[in-house]
Amino acid sequence: MGNLYLFGRRVIESPVAVIDASNVIDELEKALQVHAANQRDIEYLFGYVRGKQPILQRTKDVRPEICNKVAANHAYEILSFKKGHVFGDAVQYVKRGEGSSDGINMLNDLMLLEEKSAQDLVLADDYFTCGVAYRMALPGGQAFEIDVLDPRYTFVVYNSGFKKRPLMGVTFSKDIDGNNQYSVYTPQIYFLIKETPSGLAIDTQKGNAVGMIPIIEYAAPQRMGAFEPAIPLLDAINSVLSNRLDGLEQHVQSFLKFINCDIDLETFKKLKMEGAIKVTSVDGMNADVDLITSELSQSETQVLVDSIYSAALIICGVPNRHGATKSTSDTGQAVMLRDGWGDAESRAREVELLFKKSEREFLKVILRIIDGMGPFRGQKLKSLKLEDIEIKFTRNRTDNFLVKTQGLQNLVESNVVHPRIALRTCGLFSDPEIVWEESEEWCKKYFSPSKQTPANNKPNPKEGGWVDGG
Repeated sequence: MGNLYLFGRRVIESPVAVIDASNVIDELEKALQVHAANQRDIEYLFGYVRGKQPILQRTKDVRPEICNKVAANHAYEILSFKKGHVFGDAVQYVKRGEGSSDGINMLNDLMLLEEKSAQDLVLADDYFTCGVAYRMALPGGQAFEIDVLDPRYTFVVYNSGFKKRPLMGVTFSKDIDGNNQYSVYTPQIYFLIKETPSGLAIDTQKGNAVGMIPIIEYAAPQRMGAFEPAIPLLDAINSVLSNRLDGLEQHVQSFLKFINCDIDLETFKKLKMEGAIKVTSVDGMNADVDLITSELSQSETQVLVDSIYSAALIICGVPNRHGATKSTSDTGQAVMLRDGWGDAESRAREVELLFKKSEREFLKVILRIIDGMGPFRGQKLKSLKLEDIEIKFTRNRTDNFLVKTQGLQNLVESNVVHPRIALRTCGLFSDPEIVWEESEEWCKKYFSPSKQTPANNKPNPKEGGWVDGG
């Protein structure tokens, strides 16, 4: 595994407007050529984050017996932080706009049965490792079934024109004979394509029951893994640390230097065993035995390592934990900005926007599957529309806890903002819909906006209740 230059995954595009039986083989063959390059990069990144890094193939020409290979796996550190920071809490669906939240609650119940929260972490692992991840949804189970597909064996082909609409989704595996078989989904048709001695051939063709491409691609910013932009710096850290240990070992195992004296092999072996030697001057010249030593400056090396490490964290948008050892008078928000937490949060918001775009495509497939079913839990879930669903990420619920609770109180007491909206925006709860459902009766009992007076701007707890304004 040598060094590989990476610049993000390639988008697979085609100029055709529709893929059908007449051109699916040609389009698949063209797409596989591009995907092969992506697959090579993805394999490299999967190996890299698991510790299979170029330093493990290191060689030395001088004193090759001292060749340390240290892989300080900061790639895994960056990946773990990104996953925990963005997806540490489950991605929630909450009610958007007015009306009942029964449909949203039912949708969340179905996602719970499918263990979507756990699948989101698996998806996030692919997403932050190789820059792309794939989810698939099909009819089945209680209503639908979802799964995360391996990005090495999955891709989506887009039209190269306006809006870059998806033309087909492909996932493939080996059949019993060891040949690749490709499941190809277009909005109208499903194809099973197999490898034959004469090339690719359509084995099965039938209508797509979903009516949409059920494979959804989640693309990270620049279609790059979280640690991918900093790989040259991470390799440099491995090189410095390996050379650092070499320097220490070579200092301990320094060569002996004999000046104006001769020594045979047997005498040298006795020297190594006894730890002392007697030498005789040659031709009256002063004789001496000494070690050839050159010690590496550990302090200067550490400064270099810290500098490279800090640069890698800045590039990847990860807070610098070395800041925790500094003694300053900074507190609160100043510390977050100084140590890089503000940058980490801005990167997380960028990820959120792109993730939500793909998640809405996933929800379109889910709602299409539900719409094609028979009666399901009354008609509450079938009446749910995409515009009714808000995709919510929650981070740092207890961070700045007092500020958030004061913000919630100010919003509720403002006589302008409905408590349901205040619960969504304060950032205290991972599932504000559940909090609202459980707190609604309390709100009706103790708060009445119709009884509040502009003079003191305080709720009257004696009578009345909130009208559900959504």
